[in-house]
Amino acid sequence: MSRSAENSTESTLPSSPSTILIAEDSESNAMLFSLYFKGTKYILDFAQNGKQAVDKFKSTTYDLVLMDILMPVMDGWQATEAIRSYETEKGLSPSPIVAVTANTFEEDRQKSLNAGCTDFLPKPVRKAALLDCVARLTHRSP
Repeated sequence: MSRSAENSTESTLPSSPSTILIAEDSESNAMLFSLYFKGTKYILDFAQNGKQAVDKFKSTTYDLVLMDILMPVMDGWQATEAIRSYETEKGLSPSPIVAVTANTFEEDRQKSLNAGCTDFLPKPVRKAALLDCVARLTHRSP
């Protein structure tokens, strides 16, 4: 999938929409995220693995990253650590990164926070919880 605006009405468009990188290897989950953001003021971009997410992050400015943890090539924890290293190297402020995973034990939450994630959402992701989290971290209402 490529970057696509999921806005349905012009009245919901902010002067500068928030951009979200969604790192998700499951096509069905990516489609679900697209559906959840339909009609909001967010612009979505997708990465199918952790390495692709890091590469996209380095070449584009994102307001938030939704990071699946269990992905091929590079997992979400490794990708988050690589993004944090890149931000430090470039003197950038840390971008919000939300771990998204079906592994919901406290150890998984702590490992995500230790890797540099800002927040944690369990799968299956509920639309209300997702939009609340994103709005809080981007300081914009959906």
